[in-house]
Amino acid sequence: MRKGRKISGGKYKKQRKKKLYELPGQKRIVKLGEEKRKFKRVRGGNSKVFMLKAKYVNVPVNKKIQKLEIKNVLETPSNRFLARQNIITKGTIVETEAGKVKITNRPSQEGTVNGVLVEKIKE
Repeated sequence: MRKGRKISGGKYKKQRKKKLYELPGQKRIVKLGEEKRKFKRVRGGNSKVFMLKAKYVNVPVNKKIQKLEIKNVLETPSNRFLARQNIITKGTIVETEAGKVKITNRPSQEGTVNGVLVEKIKE
C-alpha cells in the first residue's frame, strides 16, 4: 500500500496550517566564550532569555554558590562532537578552577549556566 494515502488511493488533505505558536523555534547552541544573551518577546508580552555564549558557571562549593570560569569543555554524553566544538548543553562536563563540573540545567533556555561538582570521573 502507498504511504499517506487512503485505501481507495486518494490523498489525505491537510486540515489546516500550523499556527505561529505551534511552529518550532530556532535551535540555539551555547558556545564557550565571552557572555552573550538574546531576549525575545513571546506570547502574552512575556520575554525569554536565550544564552548564546557562556564564560562562567554557578557551582555550589561548601554550601555557597560560586561563579567559576569555564576553562574547557571536556565531554558531552549526548554527542561527542559537541565537546570538540566547545558547545555547552545539559549533562556536559566542563573544567573549572574547582575541578570538573557537570551542567545541570538547560543554558540555552534559561540564560544562565548552573552546575554541580563531580567527585570522581573514571577516565
